[in-house]
Amino acid sequence: MQLASIPSTGSAVLVLGGANMDIVAAAHGPLLPAESNPGRIRCAPGGVARNVAENLARLGRQVGLVTLLGDDAFGRQLLQATTAAGVDMRFSPLLAGRASSTYLSLHGLDGDMATAVNDMDLLADLTPAWLEAQGEPLANALDQAAAWVLDCNLAEPTLAWLLARAGHCPVFVDPVSAHKAARLRPWLARVSVLKANRYEAEVLSGQAVQDLAQARRAAQWLLDQGVSRVVLSLGDQGTLWLDAREGGGVLPVLRVPVHNTSGAGDALLAGLVFAQLAGAAAAPSLRFANACAALTLGVAQANHPGLSVAAVRELLALQGDAGDAQSWP
Repeated sequence: MQLASIPSTGSAVLVLGGANMDIVAAAHGPLLPAESNPGRIRCAPGGVARNVAENLARLGRQVGLVTLLGDDAFGRQLLQATTAAGVDMRFSPLLAGRASSTYLSLHGLDGDMATAVNDMDLLADLTPAWLEAQGEPLANALDQAAAWVLDCNLAEPTLAWLLARAGHCPVFVDPVSAHKAARLRPWLARVSVLKANRYEAEVLSGQAVQDLAQARRAAQWLLDQGVSRVVLSLGDQGTLWLDAREGGGVLPVLRVPVHNTSGAGDALLAGLVFAQLAGAAAAPSLRFANACAALTLGVAQANHPGLSVAAVRELLALQGDAGDAQSWP
């Protein structure tokens, strides 16, 4: 797919945040510390914002990504792969002499992540001054977007610059990690949809989130700060959601084979964005997004190459959700 300008109709989603090369090591057996563990190592494009953008493109949404890439082998591969998926990359330059962001994760036999290290120093250069230097093209893209998606890989001043000018369209945010979640705390009132895990919710709310009752209290606190919809991923306990106007609930985990947990949360967020912009109410939006995440759990990559609305509908039907098909996007 050729690079395309974000249309002036306001139909595109603009995603801002991290893009990195994922180096994923999966052990063939139980992980032993301080040992050389037999397993499989692979490289694939990743990064929260980049993954969300790719998933949105695969679902059929026009989407542009704003990030920084190093002018190296990883950066060129990220640019090529993300463009090929259908994402507008004109605001994602290759910076000469810089190394691309890299994410190294170690997974156990169950596919769940044991630990990870990220090298995302490059993204610190995505500053308010850099955004302003892009001039009218980026300013117009921000003003005309159907929605923004931000990840907290962005530095605190950059998040502040963006959220201070937010308000004309829905703003979806992923805190990315408990460490980075605090960057968002002063700006919760500008967030339309917050997708977080229990650890990020604890940092944001200042409350323990160890069970569903505590998760509901934390979600309500976040609503009280001005967030319109809170979606908390709680692992085996499912996904709790609370909406300022539409109530809330808990979605159970869809029982699917799990090959890799990296990227499932990004697929969930992409599904939330897609479904809301397609006009779905909160509950069907969450079911659609939950199915996007479940499909992604079933592949080794952080993005399901076959993700589509048809694939999501098929999975929901197989899970017994066929009776609500008219409310899906």
